Amino acid sequence: MRSGEKSRATNGRDGRVRLRALVVDDERPLVQIVSDYLEREGFEVSAAFDGEAAVHVARTERPDLVILDLMLPGIDGIEVCRRIRAFSDAYIVMLTAKAEEVDKIIGLSTGADDYMTKPFSPGELIARVRALLRRPRGSGPAGDGVRRFGELELDAGARELTVAGRPVELTPLEFDLLETLSAEPRVAFSRAQLLERVWGADWFGDDHVVDVHVANLRRKLGDDPTSPRYVRTLRGVGYRMGAG
Repeated sequence: MRSGEKSRATNGRDGRVRLRALVVDDERPLVQIVSDYLEREGFEVSAAFDGEAAVHVARTERPDLVILDLMLPGIDGIEVCRRIRAFSDAYIVMLTAKAEEVDKIIGLSTGADDYMTKPFSPGELIARVRALLRRPRGSGPAGDGVRRFGELELDAGARELTVAGRPVELTPLEFDLLETLSAEPRVAFSRAQLLERVWGADWFGDDHVVDVHVANLRRKLGDDPTSPRYVRTLRGVGYRMGAG
């Protein structure tokens, strides 16, 4: 594990770009195991063992990936995720020893991309990381231009969103989800289709993650789920853009 450098991805001795990862957990043996696996994948890995240190290292070293435990000394993983998300679009995978749905929902609502419940297989973690990396940040679905839905205005090219003239900040994944729905507003997307379009064809996991991110998106849009203006639920099918 390493620390200290401030640029983002770096070139290794073979000239290939090396991504950076930050592993945050107060269980040092687990940090070492995860770090070893990530280093074999070609990452330069840093570690932090409490919340404050995690935010500092993330701000200083600008990692591309953060593996973040929920229960940490000092500030917990939820607050760490919120703070990191304020200045970074790194992929964030939350780790939790609690299996209750509320923990998963809270973790994702802070901007995490995925979660895993302890104990977990390091091999599965690496497989999920590979799937995340195949969905590059800021790529989203094809198609630029401004799309308008009532008071909602989405500029796909600039990746900007306003509602009633007010800028709305979305996580990269939330923006990609809204962009997918708005690109084909009369198409009803199943959860499986949204997972493939937004998370990537080789992503695997519970499709509940789609519902969580739709709920977060609606909250930011001020969209009432019982009478939505923008993101409509089609029972037994999935979601589409527009009410009525």
